[in-house]
Amino acid sequence: MSGPSVRARGRILIVDDNAELTETLRAVIASGIHGMRIETAQTGAEGLERAKAGFDVAIVDVMLPDASGVDLIPRLREGSPNAEVLLVTGFASVDAAIAALRSGAFAFVLKSFRPEELIAIVEQALTKVELKREREDLEQRYRDLVEVTDVLVIALDSDDRVALMNPKAASFAGVSPDEARGQELVEAWIPKADRAAMRAALADSRSLPPGKAREVETGFEPRAEGPMETRAGELKARIRWHLGSGTDPGALVYGIGIDVTERRALERRAADAEAFSAMGELAMNLAHEIRNPLNAAVLQLHLLNRHLDKLEAEEATRASLKQRVRIVGDEVGRLSRLLGEFLELARPRGIAREPVSVPRLVDQVLALEEQAALARGVKIERQLPEDGCIAIGDHEKLKQVAINLVLNALEAMKSGGELRAAVSPHGERVRIVVEDTGPGIEPEVLRNVFDPFFTTKEAGTGLGLAIVRKIIDQHGGEVKIETERGRGTRVIVEVPTGR
Repeated sequence: MSGPSVRARGRILIVDDNAELTETLRAVIASGIHGMRIETAQTGAEGLERAKAGFDVAIVDVMLPDASGVDLIPRLREGSPNAEVLLVTGFASVDAAIAALRSGAFAFVLKSFRPEELIAIVEQALTKVELKREREDLEQRYRDLVEVTDVLVIALDSDDRVALMNPKAASFAGVSPDEARGQELVEAWIPKADRAAMRAALADSRSLPPGKAREVETGFEPRAEGPMETRAGELKARIRWHLGSGTDPGALVYGIGIDVTERRALERRAADAEAFSAMGELAMNLAHEIRNPLNAAVLQLHLLNRHLDKLEAEEATRASLKQRVRIVGDEVGRLSRLLGEFLELARPRGIAREPVSVPRLVDQVLALEEQAALARGVKIERQLPEDGCIAIGDHEKLKQVAINLVLNALEAMKSGGELRAAVSPHGERVRIVVEDTGPGIEPEVLRNVFDPFFTTKEAGTGLGLAIVRKIIDQHGGEVKIETERGRGTRVIVEVPTGR
């Protein structure tokens, strides 16, 4: 008797009520496949009991005293899902063979088999079991790798719905991996400005050959919650995606995402620093040349105003001339303020580090602007704790931040409204919130509000929010804006407590 000899693979279970045939099967298998552990059972119940210990291949008679071998297949495999079952019988038909294979049998063997045929079939079954276990082991390793890796991993079906999202990606999305499954990726987590690029990249990735990837960079963030649906000032998560898929129709698209948020933040800060450095050099060169003529103009206007008081002319003529002098004086004053803000923004000056009571500071600013608020019909609401909320920073610079925010809020409410100012602890930071009930900010405007000299106001300098961001960056804090058209704007500033 000949047959290939292979290494020991595990356990074989023979379930047959014919004791003589059972011993024959045992002998044939033992002689052809060395090292196998072979166990036998004479009834279906006994076979099920022995199967609980696990097996690799079961050889089961179709007709048992207490059960059908076909019916036993799913029950045998409950504890050994990777195992294979061979059915043997002396009474075979085409229909019976088809039914056996449909029920999950690996093969249908007639009892008139030759020993080498049985050995070959058993070896094939053992090979399949080994391959399934190897595949399962590899899948588990890949699954573990996907679970613990520090990159974002997603898989999308043909409708761009999430089939898989690893914990890293889920943490960015603000959901659990199970909650993400079935959701449309682009609509759920890609910002509107990046959706077209992401959809184009996904479409391209499906036509790429295996091993090739399509790259695209997009934002990736949880859905905005609450009424303030548009945000600016906080650098959203930026992800560099590598997208690729198999060649089969409907194959999953796999995306590997690398978080480049910090890199983009550093690039932005470097660009800002370069711009401010250029502005600083320009400002220092121009400050002397500009301020001297401005001071001279202010002095001459003052003298001119005094001479007008002595001018022999009709009162209406004198009043008209004084009005023109006042207009020129206001414009000169605006130029002087613009120069001051320009120098404040560009000057590479350090900041003080001292305890600052943020509630008291904000209350002082609100008191300064209270009359201006009343003149506009604006009601001020304060939420300022009496104790705590001490930041470490520069009192005067932080006061400038509060003044700029309050002035912006007042200017947004030309027809009255409500200004709400709140201070609260927020982890290792103090949070300042200034909120108005004005018309809100258009999305295309919101993207540029922190850019120097960008303004939509007729008499605005476009430096107020740029100064706010520079000061808060110097303090190691954050500033962001949330807005909704028709409902108002909320500016949130956070500065460290220094603990």
